[in-house]
Amino acid sequence: MKNAKPLPKYLVQRYHGWKATSYAENSGWYRRLASDGQRPRAMVISCCDSRVHVTSIFGADQGEFFIHRNIANLVPPYEPDGDHHGTSAAVEYAVSVLGVVHLIVLGHSQCGGIQGCIDMCKGRAPELEAKESFVGRWMDILRPKFDQVADIEDEAEQINQLEKHAVITSLENLMTFPFVSEAVAEGELSLHGLWTDIGEGGLQCFDPAKEKFIQV
Repeated sequence: MKNAKPLPKYLVQRYHGWKATSYAENSGWYRRLASDGQRPRAMVISCCDSRVHVTSIFGADQGEFFIHRNIANLVPPYEPDGDHHGTSAAVEYAVSVLGVVHLIVLGHSQCGGIQGCIDMCKGRAPELEAKESFVGRWMDILRPKFDQVADIEDEAEQINQLEKHAVITSLENLMTFPFVSEAVAEGELSLHGLWTDIGEGGLQCFDPAKEKFIQV
């Protein structure tokens, strides 16, 4: 491919540093992962945002989490239409092949995707309304929930609440997947909704009985 460029030097240097330290100290574990395959107990669906560091939050090592990232940690509803569905494929693989026992949706504060959804709903983002906008069409998954926060005057609180609605929407949509709902019904899989505050390091968990997020 003619447009490909050499890897930036700082990444090359970081790789060699990792290979000489972290890998060298744990090479047996890496070789075991390679030969035995992965057996993660949990899948985490989180945002692409570079500030959300899933493995750091939970102190996880390689092989512990099957992680899928997308804009605003959204899960679309089950649509077996033969089209391309990256998130749905990841969920299918985690549940049906890897047999994870926990499926976690992790939302976060100051989410750019959520801000874009609000801007779109308020008519401030015509570029996201365009048919060819991948981000705009992806955020259509959450758009119906804007009505539930539309009357909140403080925009920071409005964004915060819609971020949490994104987590709940994903949990609801996960249950439209037959293999997910069946695994949940049989007690083989549990769903969890989390929201993390990037600046404060806080973590909240959705309590379906109380219908609100509770500090962990």
